[in-house]
Amino acid sequence: MSKSWIVLGVDIGGTTTKFGFVDMFGEVFLESSLPTRADEPAEFLIDRLHQAVETQWDSMDEGYQLVGIGMGAPNANYYKGTVENPPNLKWGVVNLVDLLRQYYPEIPIRLTNDANAAALGEGQFGAAQGLRDYIVITLGTGLGSGIVANGQMIYGHDGFAGEVGHTIAVRNGRNCGCGRKGCLETYASASGIRRTVMELLAEKTEPSELRSIPFSDMNGKVIAESAKRGDPLAWEAFQRTGKILGTALADAISYTSPEAIIMVGGLAQAGDILFKPTREAMDANTLNIFKGKVKLLPSGLKSGNIAILGAAALIWHEILQSE
Repeated sequence: MSKSWIVLGVDIGGTTTKFGFVDMFGEVFLESSLPTRADEPAEFLIDRLHQAVETQWDSMDEGYQLVGIGMGAPNANYYKGTVENPPNLKWGVVNLVDLLRQYYPEIPIRLTNDANAAALGEGQFGAAQGLRDYIVITLGTGLGSGIVANGQMIYGHDGFAGEVGHTIAVRNGRNCGCGRKGCLETYASASGIRRTVMELLAEKTEPSELRSIPFSDMNGKVIAESAKRGDPLAWEAFQRTGKILGTALADAISYTSPEAIIMVGGLAQAGDILFKPTREAMDANTLNIFKGKVKLLPSGLKSGNIAILGAAALIWHEILQSE
């Protein structure tokens, strides 16, 4: 009896590394995690990851065969298998694929950044199934993006294409961690909307429940809950965020003419209070030949498994394309 194929999906974050085994239908088995320990060398993480994976694998049904490993990580280069100066990891430039291949020399191992992984996950298992042209926007601490055109992920000549979050949304605007001013992610992200709230609290005098919340406790979820309760400043923060994000997405449409733009991540879970102003601004600013053609959608993936599914989709995408 032949064994069922299964893929290991790994999501490496600044604080936590998650992994799980994923079948071709997007079912996740034995999901687990371990602390990344950002101050330690990458070799230490890969060694601990291998041990944790083997422990879980030993409890898997013997009817499965591991056919590949997909990894998502910040500042990852798909072509080289490297992570290059990730912002929250003290690694410098390190080849994660080579490190992991020491333990798994016989199976394919692929690496890409977390936003590209999310895009592949949506295409394989989520809201972009059946689409050949789409953009995924990840709204977390920053703004990441993955662009698929003609059925292929766009990596560019150096492996770093698709940085919608670092296009300029406001000329000479907010300082960005990349060193430039006015990048989209400084406005449309969890950290961006927090900055918008603080500006509104300084500009306006009307009462707001947000005035009693320390900056350190302010996050996208708190602001969204306040907006849904009718807080005027929280609502205005989402209006401003959506207007800037939607205008930027209208520009992105002109580059690849996507069938859909899919917004995922913590801030996207705010729902219609973000989607409505974003959609309005996107529609108002879209070039006429594209108007009415591009859907704005939420993720179609199970929220707890998005990163793992996306990483595993790196392998499943290759397998299914080769058939």
